[in-house]
This record gives sequence, structure tokens and C-alpha cells, in this order.
Amino acid sequence: MLADPEAVCRRAAERFARLATAAIGARGRFVVALSGGHTPRRLHELLGGADEPWRHVIPWSEVHVCFGDERHVPPDHPDSNYRMARESLIDHVPIPDNHVHRIPAEMPAADAATAYERTLRALLPDGRFDLILLGLGPEGHTASLFPGSPALGETQRWVRAVDVPQLRTQRITCTPPLLNASRSVLFLVAGMEKAAALRGVLHDARDPMQWPAQAIAPTDGALRWLVDRAAARLLPGNGASDGGAAHGT
Repeated sequence: MLADPEAVCRRAAERFARLATAAIGARGRFVVALSGGHTPRRLHELLGGADEPWRHVIPWSEVHVCFGDERHVPPDHPDSNYRMARESLIDHVPIPDNHVHRIPAEMPAADAATAYERTLRALLPDGRFDLILLGLGPEGHTASLFPGSPALGETQRWVRAVDVPQLRTQRITCTPPLLNASRSVLFLVAGMEKAAALRGVLHDARDPMQWPAQAIAPTDGALRWLVDRAAARLLPGNGASDGGAAHGT
């Protein structure tokens, strides 16, 4: 396990930079799906910080930014994942404008999902992100896959509009077929309010309808959890020495 949220974000920034450099060397570009939330915001600040190393070592001109999910709000809304990513990262690094692929969430949710799937299928002819960043909600959700969501059983569509009755709203989310095709999936989990969910996801019997994050199991890629001490407090052995559980290659 890692000491605190800052350590989680710094370890994630190191991994982001390694994967970006490797992908660009191997395939000429790095396609990443970002996540919303407080911890990813800090990761973005580190990646784009003028006094941090990652801003200067990542070949940003070859990076493509996508999103794992989005709130059903316009891009300038305070709740927008895109707005958060732009303010904390995109505006601070030299990513070409046409390499930023946002979810058009100002549209009706179903239309936004259809449009974004079309964008992703054109961008990803092999159906694979190089990296997906994910978080974990206190009830076990990830991206916008909440407990009981029909999208957890999706087998064909890459992007779906979902009702989130817990929050009385709609969201647009990538689905397990796309998430599980990624070359690398990285969960960032920090805070004691995530401890019960982390234990349930990692150690309870598999039931993605109860613990949606259990639906994320890359078919031919790496899965790694970066967790801090507070989030890991209920895990057997209280976490792993390298910062989280790792699966795949």
C-alpha cells in the first residue's frame, strides 16, 4: 500500500509516463481514458505541473485524451469531467486540440453515447486503449457503472447512456467490453470511505451487480490497483507492498 493520496498520485504519474513512452515508441501514439474525481485531479496537476518531471518527459504531441465516463452536463459545467481535465491538465501541456476527444454530454444522453462510440471506433480500430484510469466509489461503482446497472451486462456496445437512480441523473459511460480490452487499467483508490468497497471488490464472491468494479478484468492486459493506507485498512494483510494488487502483464 501507499502512504496517502499524494503517494498514490505520484506512483500513478510514474506509471502514466512509462506507459506513454512505451506506447509511443511501439505504436506512435498513446491513447488514454481519463477519470473524474478528486484523486485524478491531483494526478493531472502532477502530470502538467511546471515543476514536476512528467510534463517535460512525456511526448504530449502524441497523446490522445479520451474519457471513461461523463456526467450529463455541458462541457463548461462545474461537474463536467472534461472541464476538470482541461483545467487541471489539458490546458497545461502541449496536446493538440484534435487529440482531445470529449464526450458530447450537452446532447441527449443516448445521442451522446452513440456519438462517442462512433468517435472511439474511428480512433481505436483495434478496440484498445493504452491506458484507462479508473476510480472506485464507496458503493463499488467505477466509471459510471453503478450497482444494478444494466450496462454491466453489455456485450456489444462500447458506450451507453445510463440512469443513475442513486443520484437522480443520467450519465454516459464506457462499458465492460471496451474497458476490458485495454492494454492497461489503473485503479486509483484513496480514503477511508473507500475501504469497505475495496475489500468487497477484491475479496467478496464475484457479483458485479453488487460490486461493479469486479466487472473490470482485462482480457489481454494489465490490471493494477494503487491504494493508500486508509483505503487498504480492511484488506487482509492491510494491502500490498508495491501499492496495490496487480494482474496481467
